[in-house]
Amino acid sequence: MRNVTKDNITDVFRSYMADDMAPRTREVMGALVQHLHDFARETQLTHEEWRQGIAFLEGCAAIETEDRHEFVLASDVLGLSSLVDMLHSSPAATSSSVLGPFHVSGAPPLPVGGDMKRDFGGPVLLAEGVIRDPEGNPIAGAELDIWQTAPNGLYASQDEAQDTFSFHGLMTVGDDGRYAFTTVKPVEYTVPTDGPVGDILRACGRHPWRPSHLHFIVKAPGYRTLVTEIFPDDDPYLDQDTVFGVRDDLVMSYEEKPASDFPDGMALSGKIDAPFLAVTFDVVLAKD
Repeated sequence: MRNVTKDNITDVFRSYMADDMAPRTREVMGALVQHLHDFARETQLTHEEWRQGIAFLEGCAAIETEDRHEFVLASDVLGLSSLVDMLHSSPAATSSSVLGPFHVSGAPPLPVGGDMKRDFGGPVLLAEGVIRDPEGNPIAGAELDIWQTAPNGLYASQDEAQDTFSFHGLMTVGDDGRYAFTTVKPVEYTVPTDGPVGDILRACGRHPWRPSHLHFIVKAPGYRTLVTEIFPDDDPYLDQDTVFGVRDDLVMSYEEKPASDFPDGMALSGKIDAPFLAVTFDVVLAKD
């Protein structure tokens, strides 16, 4: 096509796509270019603004590492990660929420009743619940991958003072579908702002804070894998999560209990001498 114009360039792009390309690739690439071109036309994008956009992408690539995923973080703060989650969440299951850029694969086994707090300071939190199917039946043998920040607001992959799997655990539930573990009360924290994503937040006049939460990935044969988070109802950032991860059904309440109420059968049983926090949160998985 010799006579490419600002009005026909999108159609010209589509005409260049091979006839035998995968239908889904055609659909996604065609829509992507359509929206990119429409965005440039709508905003009358300047050369300098285009260069700034390219510099943003190059800046993300420059600091991307195995432990820091700046492109994922960019997707998170722009709301794309949460939108994709919501597009594919099952109404019959617990809502999904963002994976985030700090998950570490290969977490060590954590038995039901195990402890992730170890020697860290902060209030003890006992979290428990049942992993169920949409009819309310427990899912035997479901796998629960758990992670969170330390009391300093940093994940293990961000903090050289923590070991690789600090506040990470992989639990397999029994026939009753019940999970239970102790940890430290999670804290609210800021997403990293020392890279290109921080520039975006500052340019938009936005804060970098996330409400405190626990991360879960829940898997079981015959069920859709769930990636989600749960949030306490008293967190100051619950209604302004910078990565848009909060859903109504993911909000739970902590209950303070006396040490005498701490249950048997836990790694910390007999070792609690102060009030602790407790929360019960059941997880529902959608069937494949």
